[in-house]
Amino acid sequence: MRFWLLKSEPDVFGFADLVRVGREPWNGVRNYQARNFLREMREGDLCLFYHSNAKPAGVAGVARVCRAAYADDLQFDAQSQYFDPKSMVDAPRWSMVDVEPLIAFPQVVSLETLREMPEWDGSALTRRGSRLSVLPVEVGAFWATLDAAGLGLDEVGELG
Repeated sequence: MRFWLLKSEPDVFGFADLVRVGREPWNGVRNYQARNFLREMREGDLCLFYHSNAKPAGVAGVARVCRAAYADDLQFDAQSQYFDPKSMVDAPRWSMVDVEPLIAFPQVVSLETLREMPEWDGSALTRRGSRLSVLPVEVGAFWATLDAAGLGLDEVGELG
């Protein structure tokens, strides 16, 4: 199992929205490095769901990958802002995964808090100017974030 961070603006699609819908494709990623990270994801991988452009910005919960990478259908939709005229059905450029919510944090673990945690030192998230919407997360940083969220053994035990 691997650990990831998915960024989304809560006014566009926040963790509460994921809880409401239950399962959602993580589509519309149009950065090659972030796309490659999506392609590395496997069913069962765990994701920190990060609210960007929020006050405070930070991790709002944990989601699980429930379908590994497949072609992002929006790349073929001419009406979509994510349409890519160079993408072909038999050779898609862009991928997506499906995610489902696991645990909503009682409160957001802020970016400032993450920056103070040694487990996040050197991570792409805590470096200034990092804009990728999909990032790998080190095991220690993942578990330290759950601890910072105040989750006890009962909640953490659900994650295996």
